[in-house]
Amino acid sequence: MSRDIVFLINKSEITAGTRGASLGPGAVMTAARKNNKLFFGDFPVEEVTDVNHLLDTTTSHKFAKRIDGLVTIYESLNEKIAGILNAGKFPLVLAGDHGSAGGTIAGIKATYPSKRLGVVWIDAHADLHTPYTTPSGNIHGMPLATAINDDNLECKINEVEASTADLWNKLKTIGNISPKISPEDLIFIGVRDTEDQENALIDRLKIKNYKVEEVNQKGTQVVVSEIEERLKECDLIYISFDVDSMDPAYTSHGTGTPVDNGLTPKQAEDFLTSFAGNTKTVCIEFVEVNPCLDEKINKMAEVTSELVEVVINTLTK
Repeated sequence: MSRDIVFLINKSEITAGTRGASLGPGAVMTAARKNNKLFFGDFPVEEVTDVNHLLDTTTSHKFAKRIDGLVTIYESLNEKIAGILNAGKFPLVLAGDHGSAGGTIAGIKATYPSKRLGVVWIDAHADLHTPYTTPSGNIHGMPLATAINDDNLECKINEVEASTADLWNKLKTIGNISPKISPEDLIFIGVRDTEDQENALIDRLKIKNYKVEEVNQKGTQVVVSEIEERLKECDLIYISFDVDSMDPAYTSHGTGTPVDNGLTPKQAEDFLTSFAGNTKTVCIEFVEVNPCLDEKINKMAEVTSELVEVVINTLTK
């Protein structure tokens, strides 16, 4: 089934610990144009208004840095994603940092409130921290916690101020639906850099993580088949692809938190094309390309551009 694609560009980088992810979507577009790939001219392009000016000010929220701005981004994404889906189109999202992905999930759920949503999170990180458990305060490590609405208070290490807690609760309830996904409908691929608090939550909620070793052993198509079986009761699927899921030896260090021993670009391609071909998939998102950190002159964006192209080719068959 051919999909009617809309590119949604989200340059927000207020939740990352390093600067430059806001340039990621543009770097991917530049890589495509450099290689005479014109697919960004083939489909409508919409943008989310960012609040990156907040990076030029101090934040009063120690354990959820710039969470006030993230509420704005979540609200904007909720509206944008819902608008694209309600128009019968497929949002292909290019985002800066991963912290805003909870807003993407909110928009999908707002469009289909009675539908069961599965999430495939292809990433080196679990992104299940909360203000109560975070060691850094960077909210790009928290988007999934907003979606499952679990504060993981059993592993609490921080005393969170009331103003931060209020904004955190607002994030979790964007779209007036909470939780938005069930832990049993969340699948990790490639997660390999987690803290004790996240590990405890993953164990408690029994979240499945297909580690790189398991992917290598079984092969991508077996893993895809198992994931589709696990999510068979879901009506919809959202794919969130963080480029740090890939091994920097094959790509570059052009991302905020690169981690060794990741997926190969070919494995990433296999996963993305397989899920793009699943009729339940309603949104695919690419995040965390950071050309400021790239030691190979935009190599990460080049690889990502190629992955975007194969996804488009699959979606438009």
